[in-house]
Amino acid sequence: MSVDTAALFSPVTLGQLTLPNRFTMAPLTRCRAPGHQPNALMAQYYGQRASAGLLISECTMVSPQTSAFGDDPGIYEDSQVQGWRQTAEAVHKEGGRIFMQIWHAGRAAHPLLNDGREAVAPSAIAIDDVTHTPQGKQPYTVPRALTEGEIADIVADFRRGAANAIAAGFDGVEIHAANGYLIDQFLRDGANQRTDRYGGSLENRARFLTEILDAVCSEIGSHRVGVRLSPLNSFNGMKDSDPIAWTTFLAKHLNGFNLAYLHLMRSDFFGLQQGDVVSVARQHYRGHLMLNMGYSPEEAAQTLAANQADSVAFGTGFLANPDLPARVKAGAPLNAPKPDSFYTPGPEGYTDYPAMA
Repeated sequence: MSVDTAALFSPVTLGQLTLPNRFTMAPLTRCRAPGHQPNALMAQYYGQRASAGLLISECTMVSPQTSAFGDDPGIYEDSQVQGWRQTAEAVHKEGGRIFMQIWHAGRAAHPLLNDGREAVAPSAIAIDDVTHTPQGKQPYTVPRALTEGEIADIVADFRRGAANAIAAGFDGVEIHAANGYLIDQFLRDGANQRTDRYGGSLENRARFLTEILDAVCSEIGSHRVGVRLSPLNSFNGMKDSDPIAWTTFLAKHLNGFNLAYLHLMRSDFFGLQQGDVVSVARQHYRGHLMLNMGYSPEEAAQTLAANQADSVAFGTGFLANPDLPARVKAGAPLNAPKPDSFYTPGPEGYTDYPAMA
């Protein structure tokens, strides 16, 4: 093992779990769930990658007719609980641990993917972009602003989704509050222009996330709950007037929940928003801090050795290398990811990446 990556191989506590290493597999949408049903192929994929300290599943819908991708899985029906149980069993059989990322797409859900159901959001502001639909690329629609009663219903959907994830055998859930989906739409003022108690101040914009965390933590225990944030990411047309203040507030605010971890995306896919949110989060968040976005194993190990984080999440590295920790430990070359098959159906580019000889 290279001394440059040694810090990745020390055990660490996350909630009530002891992880054997500090590699996390980041949540990766793969569009292999036709009819929103988890299946045996998905179980094979996650089981292959169980040597990670922690696996986080792809984003999983807590509410029906809220798809952003077409073949994204759900966790709102008994059949989905049964389908996901195959994945939990496959991962645990290989000695792994897995959290389910649960989400609501908000304004990123297109009616053409959801039987015509209109998208919803904190405010009636569309994403200024196009998305893939059964009728080709189409502009995002203007969402309908949620009522307070509907917000309460979605909070209940997150509670049910978390309970269903545990019933399916998962070790916990990650609340997806990043990348321009519904919770993130409430958090950042570029998408939230409400004037009620869910808009305006940082505390008000965080109210929806707070209510979800209260519900989910009371349902399954806070030690089984993580949160993913992306203060800088402009994906899905997102922006905020003061990402540093936003990060400072949320890092302090989340201390009150005694979560398993905070999963922070450090930068912007498109480079439009800049700022050091990692140092801010490390200064103010007292729990397990997980970092993500573009880390090499060497940089990740240096970050851990400098106590700037407690674990690091790898995306395409795990996608293309089911045995990523073993390869890094051996100093072996990595498989190159094949983007053309990231979202296509079937095993090609999904479960056929080879393990190290």
